[in-house]
Amino acid sequence: MQLLLYIIVYPFVWLISILPFRLLYFLSDVLYLFIYKIFGYRKKVVKSNLKLVFPDRSDKEISIIMSKFYHHLCDMILESLKSLTIKEKDIKERYRFTNIDLILDIEKKQKSIMLMCAHYGSWEWIFILQRYVNHRGYAVYKKLANKYFDKLVKKIRAKYDTQLITTKETFAVLKEKKEQGELTINGFVSDQSPKANKAQHWGKFMGITVPMYTGAEFLAKKLDMAVVFFSVKRVKRGFYETTFETLTENPKEFNNYEITDLFFRKVEAQIKEAPEYYLWTHKRWKHRDKVPEKYLNKT
Repeated sequence: MQLLLYIIVYPFVWLISILPFRLLYFLSDVLYLFIYKIFGYRKKVVKSNLKLVFPDRSDKEISIIMSKFYHHLCDMILESLKSLTIKEKDIKERYRFTNIDLILDIEKKQKSIMLMCAHYGSWEWIFILQRYVNHRGYAVYKKLANKYFDKLVKKIRAKYDTQLITTKETFAVLKEKKEQGELTINGFVSDQSPKANKAQHWGKFMGITVPMYTGAEFLAKKLDMAVVFFSVKRVKRGFYETTFETLTENPKEFNNYEITDLFFRKVEAQIKEAPEYYLWTHKRWKHRDKVPEKYLNKT
């Protein structure tokens, strides 16, 4: 059944991927009408999230953010499909790095890098980074249930020599690479919501106490990696700029969870500047009513 589904769907994915960008974004506009206007995909979740984190915004302001968000979401979906056949020169033109020297300077110090980001702006084309740096790239991802699509995703993202590893594999793989003397740059999308009963740390995110993943911080300390945050700015439709910021080159000097909290402050700044580019369809604040007592008065 998995193979049959793949055989049926793949030709459509390929056909979409070869569309010129003008037609691709026309298709995105059509998709927007279906996802937002007709079917209202996760509309209640998006509205609830926005009202929760922006209690002072009017209903009209919330509606404007929602509309912009769904336009961007559809663009992201189509851009991810475009990744299948997009030419390297096109990605380099559309996904630019403003200060790649920051990464190269850390490389000169012979340190591996923990690259932290959020579901903000565009993260689908970050893999082109491998064409500018010398470190071997690894990215943590959630394995797809369909093994054929899972293999396809790994193939797409490996085009520029980035290797995808699952959460369970992460520590063992990166520890082995360190022992072998290989310098790595490791992408972690770190703003997801862990299970409340397994969370090691709760902190403020957009003013609300929630459980936070601490895996990136833990690995950076354990394997002595520099921690770098990358923010993404949408310049215009289909064009992005990524800027790097060093959070620390010596993570062991930080108390537990300070790096995680610092990361979330950076994410908050992005969201407040242009909220429409955050992934509001996720139930990021769903555990806010399960805060352990010791965190209730935390500021």
